[in-house]
Amino acid sequence: MSRWLNMILVAVLLVGASAAVADEPKKRKPLVIDSHMHVWSEDLQRYPFAHPYEPKFKAPRTPASLDLLLKEMDEHGVTHCVLVQTIYHGWDNSYLAKCLKEQPKRFRGQGLIDPTDPKVAEKLEYWMKKHGLAGMRFSPMYYKDDGKDVWLNARSSDALWKKGAELGAVFSFFMAPQQLPMLEDMVRRHPTVKVVIDHLARIDLASKDAEADIKKLLALARYPNVSVKVSELLYVSATKKQPFRDTFPLVKRVYDAFGPDRLLWGTGFPGITRVEAGRPTLVQELAVIQAMPFLTAEDRAKVLGGNAARIWGIARR
Repeated sequence: MSRWLNMILVAVLLVGASAAVADEPKKRKPLVIDSHMHVWSEDLQRYPFAHPYEPKFKAPRTPASLDLLLKEMDEHGVTHCVLVQTIYHGWDNSYLAKCLKEQPKRFRGQGLIDPTDPKVAEKLEYWMKKHGLAGMRFSPMYYKDDGKDVWLNARSSDALWKKGAELGAVFSFFMAPQQLPMLEDMVRRHPTVKVVIDHLARIDLASKDAEADIKKLLALARYPNVSVKVSELLYVSATKKQPFRDTFPLVKRVYDAFGPDRLLWGTGFPGITRVEAGRPTLVQELAVIQAMPFLTAEDRAKVLGGNAARIWGIARR
C-alpha cells in the first residue's frame, strides 16, 4: 500500500512542478531598438521614388525591403525598429504605412511631410491618425543654403508644433549644427513636443568650427523633451576608422549633458544595403556602443533600447 501511495505522491509532485514551470514568466528578450531605419520598396510602380530635391535620382542597387530588414533583425537580436521615411519616396509615406500595418508590434514610423506646405499641420494629422505614424522627420539640412531654412523657426510653423503637441507626436530633425539655435527657439516655444536630434546634428570633428558646433548641441540639453541619436558616427569622425573612437570624447560630453536617458542608438540601412552605401555592418554598429568605456551596462540597455521604447511607446515582446 505504501508503494502505491509513494507513486501517487511522486505523480502529484511532478504535476505541481510542471504547473509551476508553466506559471513562470517566459524570459523576455532584451530590448534592442534601432531608432533610425530606412526601408524602400522594390515595387516602384506602386510606390514610386519621388525625391523632392534630386529630380534625376537613381534607384539604389538593392531595395531595402521589409523582408530584408526582418531577416537581419532576427539574425542579430534587434527586437524593434523605428522606421524613418526615406527621402527616396518623398512626401508619400504609403510604403512606410504598409510596413507598420504588417508589423505593428515591431515597428514605429516617422514620416516625411513638406515643411513649407501651408497645410503641413493637416498632413501631420492625416498620417498619424489615418496611418498610425508616430511623428515626422524634418530635414533642415536640405534647406541650409541661401536662407531657405527660415521655416524651421518661423511663426507660421507654430501651427505644426501645436498640432504635434496635441497628437503626442515625435519630431526628429536631420540638421546642420548651425541650425540648432533655430531649433532651440522652437523648443522654447513648444516645450511639450518630443524632439529627437538625428546623428549628433552631423557635427564634423574635422571642421575648424567643431567646438562651437558642439556647444550649440549641448545647449539643448537644458530642455528635458530633447533627445539625441548617437548614430552615423562615420560622418562625425575625423578618422573614419572603426569603431570611431575619436568621436567618443564628443559622445561623452553629450552623455554628461543630456544624461543616459536621452541618448538613442540607430543605424540607417538594412542588410547588404549598408555595405553598398559604404556604411558599417549591423555587428559593427552594435560594437560601437559596447566599446564606449563611460557607458555602464545599465546605460547601454537604455541607449540600445530602453529610451526608444519610452519615447515611441514600444512594449517588450
